[in-house]
Amino acid sequence: MFQDITVEELIEVKDKPGQVLIDVRSPSEYRDFTIPGSINIPLFDDSERAEIGTLYKQVSVQAAKERGLEVVSAKLPEFVKAFRDIPGEKTVFCWRGGMRSKTTATVLDLMGIHTHRLQGGIHEYRKKTVHMLEDYPFKPEAYVLNGYTGAGKTLILKHLQEEGYPVLDLERMANHRGSIFGQIGLRPHNQKMFDALLLERISQVKDEPYVLFEAESKRIGKAVLPEFLTLKKERGFQIFIDMPIEERVRHILEDYQPWGHHDECIQAFQKIKKRIHTPIAAEIAQCLEAKEYARAVQLLLEYYYDPLYKYTADQYPEDRRMILQAKNIEDAAERIKEVLQNTFSGYAAQ
Repeated sequence: MFQDITVEELIEVKDKPGQVLIDVRSPSEYRDFTIPGSINIPLFDDSERAEIGTLYKQVSVQAAKERGLEVVSAKLPEFVKAFRDIPGEKTVFCWRGGMRSKTTATVLDLMGIHTHRLQGGIHEYRKKTVHMLEDYPFKPEAYVLNGYTGAGKTLILKHLQEEGYPVLDLERMANHRGSIFGQIGLRPHNQKMFDALLLERISQVKDEPYVLFEAESKRIGKAVLPEFLTLKKERGFQIFIDMPIEERVRHILEDYQPWGHHDECIQAFQKIKKRIHTPIAAEIAQCLEAKEYARAVQLLLEYYYDPLYKYTADQYPEDRRMILQAKNIEDAAERIKEVLQNTFSGYAAQ
């Protein structure tokens, strides 16, 4: 017989080698929000789930169960094979730990495939995540990357994380670049997915002496930072990256690729157009329409984004901030490593 596992027990073991989390909800539910690291083997696809849900609400519970049985019976061999082909200790879950995960675990048990079922499903996991993030005891000292737009802060953090430095890549967790133009070419994560990814990562770096992350606003796309992390940012040591504007323009063009998202760029610009001096705003609009993206980006930096960052830098005391002059991403990463090595001389990145 399959065994139930609690959310607390899952959190303890989920990152250990050989552990496999399997979300048996529909593909659209999985895309909306899932437990980080899980894979999707749906018991019902989206149309089947919609059909059975309609029967449940408009006809009867029994009618929904009977239709569900018909659907599952037809796909059982392929469904079971998908689980059999996956090595490791398996834990299955659905929304509330109800019929879908129970049916899956029962069938797998009958076929000799050992599995666990998550009690309360992803609904209980979400409740636990919210509770833990309300006042997380996060001890590492914060080193916060600031700097003009286009300075490549996210790329710098990625570079450092790949070398083993403790990094929180908040924009990756939000799947948003943190500006009016930030969701171009992306599908921003909702709050549930952001929180799950954040909890997973802070659990991995909670015992480090420091952590690096970008100076984001309270909201990143659809996600809002928890209070403890906002306070960490405000009280942390601020590193301002100063990089040539030509390099910054190049980073933005490579990242956003506006030539592939022309209409989205124009729509995003309309949201800030009134905040820019009229003649400059008109020139930016003309450059966007003419697909002269490099010139449009440079004007946006000089007349909109850079003045905002100049104000931000002055808000922190001098003993809690520093400016790093850097030629490019690699240079900036090396200079940050020097700062950290000088401060944490006995610490080495893993």
